[in-house]
Order: sequence, then C-alpha cells, then structure tokens
Amino acid sequence: MTMRAVELLNLADDQPRFLLDIGCGSGLSGEILDEDGQLWVGVDIAPAMLDIAVDKDVEGDLFLQDIGQGLGFRPGTFDGAISVSVLQWLCNADKTENKPRYRLQRFFSTLFMALQRGARAVFQFYPENDAQVEQIMGVAMKCGFTGGLVVDYPNSKKARKFYLCLFAGQAPSGRKQELPKGLASEEAPDSVAYTQTRIQNQKRGKKSRKPVKNSVEWILHKKELARKRGKEDVPLDSRYTGRKRKPRF
Repeated sequence: MTMRAVELLNLADDQPRFLLDIGCGSGLSGEILDEDGQLWVGVDIAPAMLDIAVDKDVEGDLFLQDIGQGLGFRPGTFDGAISVSVLQWLCNADKTENKPRYRLQRFFSTLFMALQRGARAVFQFYPENDAQVEQIMGVAMKCGFTGGLVVDYPNSKKARKFYLCLFAGQAPSGRKQELPKGLASEEAPDSVAYTQTRIQNQKRGKKSRKPVKNSVEWILHKKELARKRGKEDVPLDSRYTGRKRKPRF
C-alpha cells in the first residue's frame, strides 16, 4: 500500500524528494521510502510505536504528534505526503472534546500549509461508509485541496483499496492536475500488483538510491545520522571504516 501511495504521488525520478509520513508507526512505510530513495519525516500519536522505530534505527526523523491538533511544520516544507490506514481515525469521537469535523479541519489546513504548491498528499484509508468519505473530502476541499477518491479493484471485496489523492494547489508548471485512475482487473491478484512503471524498472534492473547494507557508504551514512541526532559515542571515520578483517587461525 505504501508503494502504491508513492506511485500516486507521481514524483519525478531526477532527485530524492522530502516527504511526510503521517501515522508512521514503527517505520514500515519509511523503509519503503528509503528503498525508493526518498527523504522523509514521520509523525505518530503512539509513543510505543515510535520507540520501535527508534530501535530499528530508521532513516527519517520522528515526531510525537496528534495530527487532529494540527501539524507544526513551516509552510512549503514537504514535496508530498503519504498516509496508510490512519485517516479514518480522525472521524472517531473517542472523547467529548474530540469533534471529528474540527480535528479534520485543523489537520487538513495545517497540512495544506506544510506542502509545496502543486504537491500531492495520498491517504490510504478504510472508510466506514459513504457519509464518512463525503465528510473527509468536504473538509479537505474547504481547506484548499483539490483531487478526489481513487479506488483500486472496486469489484473485489478482498483487494479493494481506497486512496484519497489530494492536490495542494496548482502545479508550478501551470499544467492542470489530473486525478489518477484506480487499478482494475476482472480478477484481482492474490498479491497486489502495481503500475507498469515500477514493474518495468524492476525488469531493467533499476537500482535503489539506498546504499547497500554494511557497505562503506552505508556505515558512513549511519554514523553521520547518529551524529546529527546528538549521539556522543559514534566512532571516528578512518580508512579502515567498513573494511573486512582477514580471518585468523
């Protein structure tokens, strides 16, 4: 679902993009973004899930945040945003003070500000009913977004997925943004298929921008990441960094 959300963002391949992972959890979506060569920041409401992500030493920076209270990022920070299985929870009034419409409005208004003009936000979610979809889309449109709902495999109860694809204003090129089409087939496959672009890239052997694990580049990147996060016990770099030791008998 994360791979499909990234495809719906329609990002250019010329350079990595700075993305927001909304409801990042333990960093599963972030790992997909890493493999795709993107830079990312994750927000989540659950401290326990963020602790798991920290223990996994994920690449992205992590923030503890209730998205229903809004996002605190500077205007135009992100080139895009994705979210997997989170958006529907903003419609739950688990407390008296939590009114779904106000929480949705606060979230979408601050998200619109945090995105660059023309950027996309893609939400995979599980709507409870049509009224919930209309409520979410209605609030998003009032906050400045355009776009609509993309449904993959609409005739399959098992494989059907809902994606809310939103556009944060007009693209810089001036071209009108078009809503992507959902995937469809007479029989949905057991494992979700993705668009032809990704399949063709795999056939051509297109490599990820992510360094190979345990390589010199990977070790140097991890050490630099640890230094930026304030760790003091990071070993110094040297010509022996990443060099394999010869076996001794």
